[in-house]
Amino acid sequence: MSSASPQSSSGAPSLEAAYAYCRRVALGHYENFPVGSLVLPRAVRPHVYAIYAFARAADDFADEGTTPAAQRLANLADWRCQLETCTVGRPTHPVFLALGHTIQTHDLPRQLFHDLLDAFELDVRRARHATFEDLLDYSRCSANPVGRLMLLLFGHRNPVWHEMSDAICTALQLTNFWQDVAVDLRQNRVYLPLDDMTQHGYSETDLHACRHTPAFVNLMSSLAARTEALFERGRPLCGLVPGRFGFELRLIWLGGMHILQALRRIEFNVFERRPTLDLRAKAALALGALRRATFSATTPPTTLQIPT
Repeated sequence: MSSASPQSSSGAPSLEAAYAYCRRVALGHYENFPVGSLVLPRAVRPHVYAIYAFARAADDFADEGTTPAAQRLANLADWRCQLETCTVGRPTHPVFLALGHTIQTHDLPRQLFHDLLDAFELDVRRARHATFEDLLDYSRCSANPVGRLMLLLFGHRNPVWHEMSDAICTALQLTNFWQDVAVDLRQNRVYLPLDDMTQHGYSETDLHACRHTPAFVNLMSSLAARTEALFERGRPLCGLVPGRFGFELRLIWLGGMHILQALRRIEFNVFERRPTLDLRAKAALALGALRRATFSATTPPTTLQIPT
């Protein structure tokens, strides 16, 4: 982590300084931060920053490609140990001082943070995934805890809501995989399930050659359909969550669906183009997110007209 850790004369930062440190980490990586995060209530933001700073550091440990795998795993193990003790005594690392306070303030299950670390460790150990179910299991650790933690920060503990959140978060994770096929390949990571590739007659040799073939389009179409089904499974939650977080959730849902639709429009040719959200699209999504009724469980899906 690039920012210097704030230290008091006793060797530990003040709680205020620890949260300020997490805020700098989060806003310093704004491109990876949840869309629309600044619309969240001011009182909630420090806790979001603490969670993000924890995950950001762990992600950096896992992705330090020039560092031997054993050292990366050791760094993650140390991070896990600090997680275990962050609510005991006074941590000296600002991330854990802030995170320990956040965990205690909102009664957050520590297991959700361990799940995140499990995913980062898996990234070090495994660069291929055999089945679609393996990807779902990966997403259970890498993405779903974030949605659950956000719901808990707002006091939403309904298990049905958490299951719908899981569906949205998994769909977002999968969409990111399909969007970043070429990006991940440059790091020798393949998130396309190997058995699906075999079933559709598309080999890893084809993938490394960036061959955009009918077999690849069929493969990606199948994966996109399963991803959209997950988005639809979670869609009612966007109409149930009230207030600013509800708006943010709708914005995130629409953003994920927009990327999925954009992938279809280019016939999944991610070797030549990576679909993103430009300013016009973001404005259209914000307008769509204001229409809470669109996400009602009794309202049929809406095709939002977004500039291409």
